[in-house]
Amino acid sequence: MNFPKLNFHTHTIFSDGNNSIKQSVYIALKLNLEYLAITDHFSDSWKANVIPTLNTARKIDAYLTVIEECQNYLKTTNKELTLYKGVEIDIGSSDNFIRKLIRPDRFDLILFEYLESPESISFITNIIKYWQKKISREEDLPLFGLAHFDPSHFLYGGFDRLIQFLKEYNIYFEFNSSYGDYYSRRNEVFFNMLKDFNIPVAIGSDAHSLRDLGDIEDPIEMIKFYNLEKNFESLLERLKNI
Repeated sequence: MNFPKLNFHTHTIFSDGNNSIKQSVYIALKLNLEYLAITDHFSDSWKANVIPTLNTARKIDAYLTVIEECQNYLKTTNKELTLYKGVEIDIGSSDNFIRKLIRPDRFDLILFEYLESPESISFITNIIKYWQKKISREEDLPLFGLAHFDPSHFLYGGFDRLIQFLKEYNIYFEFNSSYGDYYSRRNEVFFNMLKDFNIPVAIGSDAHSLRDLGDIEDPIEMIKFYNLEKNFESLLERLKNI
């Protein structure tokens, strides 16, 4: 297939990135990216003591306002770039903190970071169920994805539950150029299951600087290697509803 240029995992000065949202959009245009998501960190765990995060309602409002301004600019100038409002949630954060500050209908996509155990699956499940009760229309929920997820955490007997979870809540798997070792052949059973159950896959670079925004070639090659082109097409289909 002809892969569109997509990067769904990037950071800016609203968390631990080096550049502004507007700078990221400017460089994305220079790189001829077709899809870009800004996904700054949200956390009240240990991470919030190490890096800046989207940890207050005021900061989230300012963050979304800047993205919306860039979206309006791209639309009114007919640029060939679609920009998405995203966030990367550290699931080491407290349940109350997430429920209090994250309104899912304000975002186009939500990444979950640090899914590493069956308990992590239960934590995310409870959050999504809470959001589903708060949002009257299913179509107002954002895309859900796993940020730089390492399948080997579930290598010994956990893939069935993991795949069921991804399927039930329409969660996509991210091929991330910063974590190439996660795509080892030891996880081939997992990637075959992604294909069999048509779990969508996306591409991200975990960019923290402008030079990393276009780093998407390795993820594309891995999608081809594991014959997951149709899974990527499934993600593109879902984007039409945003």
